[in-house]
Amino acid sequence: MTLLGIFLLAVILIMTIIGPFLVPNDPLSANMAERLAPPSLTYPFGTDHMGRCIFSRVVVGSRVTLGITALVIATVILIGIPIGLLSGYIGGRFDSFVMRIADGLMALPEFILAIAIAGFLGPSLINLMISVMLVKWVSYTRVVRGIVLSEREKEYVLAAKVGGCPAWKVITRHLLPQIISPVLVLATLDVGKVILIISSLSYLGLGAQPPAPEWGAMLNDGRAYFQTVPELMIYPGMAIFIVVLSCNLIGEGLRDKLDVKNS
Repeated sequence: MTLLGIFLLAVILIMTIIGPFLVPNDPLSANMAERLAPPSLTYPFGTDHMGRCIFSRVVVGSRVTLGITALVIATVILIGIPIGLLSGYIGGRFDSFVMRIADGLMALPEFILAIAIAGFLGPSLINLMISVMLVKWVSYTRVVRGIVLSEREKEYVLAAKVGGCPAWKVITRHLLPQIISPVLVLATLDVGKVILIISSLSYLGLGAQPPAPEWGAMLNDGRAYFQTVPELMIYPGMAIFIVVLSCNLIGEGLRDKLDVKNS
């Protein structure tokens, strides 16, 4: 199953990289004379309500959806790991302050909180990324903090302190390697969650704005035609499903391989 996930994700990534150079039509070019056309050699998936090629929009939209997801995951890792390391190692008031913020953010479901933040900031891709980042960094901080609290009392860390090793070196040389595997597994599993949140917010009109080819926005565009032309929602929906499935399969495989306990 892990190999299947790797294969599916590899196909999607290859399509994302080279696909925009091979698409048969301009994903932004509207042609009302060809609106809602069935699949053909010119339009492999048919056309949408504006006469735009669905296949081209799905392929080009993968760059938007996956690019935003990768940027969000990388940012929350860069935010969550340092805060979690410092919170777990320093402890005291700083740890209490960070944990109270984390508890407050986790009091509400991630999706509801992301909707509230995105709605307050306004609809745009930048605000969409900010809202997801503000929601997702908490889980990384808590995981890293828990590992540091467990490791900082072990003999090798105490020996490093007694030997005069400075705090920054204890953190980077002894504690940081211990969190790489759990964070890697968490990030892999979070890719699917982030894609779903981003697509859902775009579906609600809080993310990518027309005519941007983004999978969630494409679902929103096809909503009015779901009963007559369901393909408008099926194709971007299947793209989201395949990416989320592949990432979850890879994440589960990494969890078993690295023997990471559920947090």
